[in-house]
Amino acid sequence: MYHPAATGEAPVARRPFYRSLYFIVLLAIVAGGTVGHFWPDFGESLKPLGDAFIKLVKMIIAPVIFLTIATGIAGMRDLGKVGRVAAKAFAYFFFFSTLALIIGLVIANVVQPGRGLNIDPASLNAGAVSQYTAAAHDTTIVGFLMGIIPTTLVSAFSEGNILQTLFVAILFGIAMAMVGDAAAPVHRALDALSQIMFKLVAILMKAAPVGAFGAFAFTIGAYGIGAIANLAALIATFYLTSFVFVIGVLGAVCWASGFSIFKLISYLKEEMLLVLGTSSSEAALPSLMQKLERAGAKRSVVGLVVPTGYSFNLDGTNIYMTMAALFIAQAMNIELSLQDQILLLLVAMLSSKGAAGITGAGFITLAATLAVVPSVPIAGMALILGIDRFMSECRALTNFVGNAVATLVVARWEGELDQAALHSALGSGPKALAAPPDPAAGPGDRDVVTAD
Repeated sequence: MYHPAATGEAPVARRPFYRSLYFIVLLAIVAGGTVGHFWPDFGESLKPLGDAFIKLVKMIIAPVIFLTIATGIAGMRDLGKVGRVAAKAFAYFFFFSTLALIIGLVIANVVQPGRGLNIDPASLNAGAVSQYTAAAHDTTIVGFLMGIIPTTLVSAFSEGNILQTLFVAILFGIAMAMVGDAAAPVHRALDALSQIMFKLVAILMKAAPVGAFGAFAFTIGAYGIGAIANLAALIATFYLTSFVFVIGVLGAVCWASGFSIFKLISYLKEEMLLVLGTSSSEAALPSLMQKLERAGAKRSVVGLVVPTGYSFNLDGTNIYMTMAALFIAQAMNIELSLQDQILLLLVAMLSSKGAAGITGAGFITLAATLAVVPSVPIAGMALILGIDRFMSECRALTNFVGNAVATLVVARWEGELDQAALHSALGSGPKALAAPPDPAAGPGDRDVVTAD
């Protein structure tokens, strides 16, 4: 479970808000935006600061995932639980990922952010998006599944592939559980090592303001505020839709699970500001796993659901895909029939899984989707290439919150969520909780859980 001593956090004393990480990161984002706007060349030159911080975090993601999952499964002993947690997690991922695609499609039809632009398809520069279309062409479901298996047992760590690390960690944890008491020394050693790794996470997070400053200065310096104004309707529609999805849809899920989406967001505000500043949800992955354990979710559930969700539960990316596809069609006055839109939805459901875990997956999956829907030319992606960086921030934030909610919900379905720890972490009082619908349970298998 969560180790306060290993992270260097004081369990009782609360620091003044102006010394808290979230406030310092917020100041860094504002400062970065100011530098990027008034001194764009200098802002662009600060890109290495953001890149260096993200590389520092990625450096520890693989060992954190491995240690969390391996020790969690080994301590579980009931190997049937591993399969149940995975099945429930994927049921949750499939339902809400599909719902996100549908919501993006519906909102784009209602608001029609691309209507009136009257873009001539012949005027678009197809070469500007060629690297994304090439990546989409090389991405297949079979290739993706084969890619989960690492070349060697240690190559998953050296290459930093999240899904390969997850695969190795699950196998190693199952093997330790099957060996039993003989593996106890290894289990204790890995548990001690995990405490060291989380202490390292706490140390690296002190560099978060520098990373956020550099990344945001580069974004504003390179792309400028003007890029937002040019396609303001699409950006505003996407941000508003993502907000409604998080507060409305995920908020309802949280309410049914006995906690508040607003309190959860407040609890994760430091990580969310870090995601906003760096446009990367991976930058906050280790800290998210740490905080969800502190909120009462069992280590084995956190270790399975969070890394898997980072590849398969991409709510923000899915909203973006269908909305961007319809925006491109509307901007070029292409009328998509109901059959075309259903085809778009079905293809997006598959392509969003095939490119899971790939850097820049949002744009690549959009290219893969449009490649199969002939009504919308792929060259139309050039219309939104300039603002994709601004869209990626919202995608990353929505994906981040979606995975935090998914982990807590799956933990409750499995009875692996400490209600007292949850309400203590979120700052809410105990109350009677109606258990949320469990996709693996029948009508008679649902009950009411009372927090202590």
